[in-house]
Amino acid sequence: MMLDCVIVGGGPAGLNAALVLGRARRNVILFDNNSPRNAVTQESHGFITRDGIKPKEFREIAHQDIAKYPSIMKRNEKIIDVKKTGMHFEVVTEKGECIKGKKVILATGLKEIHPAIENIMDFYGKSLFSCPYCDGWELKDLPLIIISESHSAFHMAKTVYNWSKDLIVCTNGKKILTVEQKNILQRKGIKVYEKNIKSLIGGNGSLEAVIFEDGEEVKRNGGFVTPEWIQATTFGQSLGCKTHELGGIITDQFGRTNIEGLYAAGDTSVIVPSQVIIAAAEGSRAAIGVNTDLSQDDFN
Repeated sequence: MMLDCVIVGGGPAGLNAALVLGRARRNVILFDNNSPRNAVTQESHGFITRDGIKPKEFREIAHQDIAKYPSIMKRNEKIIDVKKTGMHFEVVTEKGECIKGKKVILATGLKEIHPAIENIMDFYGKSLFSCPYCDGWELKDLPLIIISESHSAFHMAKTVYNWSKDLIVCTNGKKILTVEQKNILQRKGIKVYEKNIKSLIGGNGSLEAVIFEDGEEVKRNGGFVTPEWIQATTFGQSLGCKTHELGGIITDQFGRTNIEGLYAAGDTSVIVPSQVIIAAAEGSRAAIGVNTDLSQDDFN
C-alpha cells in the first residue's frame, strides 16, 4: 500500500501535520516513539487556550483530535531508516517493516546536550529552563542564573533581564563573551562569572545556590540554561537535506526541503525559538505543502 504521507515524529509538529492532512482526506501514518525533548517539562506556556497545560495532557488531547479522522493511522514505533526510491519513500521501522509513502514529513525534533555540571538535571525542568518565553513569568523578580557555554549567552542575558534584574551569567570556564559584552552587562548590574561551576545546590528540583570550583557560593533561586541542540535523527542528513548555520533543516514557507517530496517541521527545522505553538504551526504549514503538492501531482 502506498500512503500519501508518512510523518516521522509525534510531537506538536507531527500531530498538527497529521490533523491537517487527515482533514484533507489524505491517507497518512504518524510514527511516534514517545521520546519528546521536553520530557522533563512540567507545564507548557505561550499557547493560547492551552497556557500551562502539562505536555502529557496536550498529547492526549491531540491524539483524541486526530482519532476523529479515519485516514490517520498512528503507530508507537521507532523509525530506523528513511530512504528515497525513485519518486517515493520507504520508511523502515525498528521491527523491520517497510512503509511506503509518496511524501514524508520529518518532525523528529532535537536532542539537548547540557553543560557538564554535576546534578544539573536534578533542576532542569523544575527551576532551570531553556526558554524564557515559556518559563520566565514563573521566575519573575527572583535571583536568577544563566548557565551558558555558547555565544548565545549575551542574547539570553538581555532577554532574561526583562523578567528579573537580579541576574548573573556563568560561562562555566569558557571565554565566550567579548570585553564590550561584559561591560554592557556589568553596567546593567549583571555580574559575569567565567570560572568553572562545581555543583548546584537545592532540594526537590528547587535551585538554592551555585558553587564554583574555587569555593565561592552564590545564592540563586532559578534560571536558564542554553544547551547545545542537535538533530534527534540523521534522516535529513542521510537524505541530503541542506541545513542552516544552527543545524536546522532548510525549508521553504511550506516545509519543503531541497529533496523533492521531503518536508521538515517543528524544531527539526526551526531550532530556535522552540515553543509548542511554533512547532504546531510548522506542522500545519508542512501539511499544507504536502497536500498542495499531492494535488498538483494528481493533475500532472
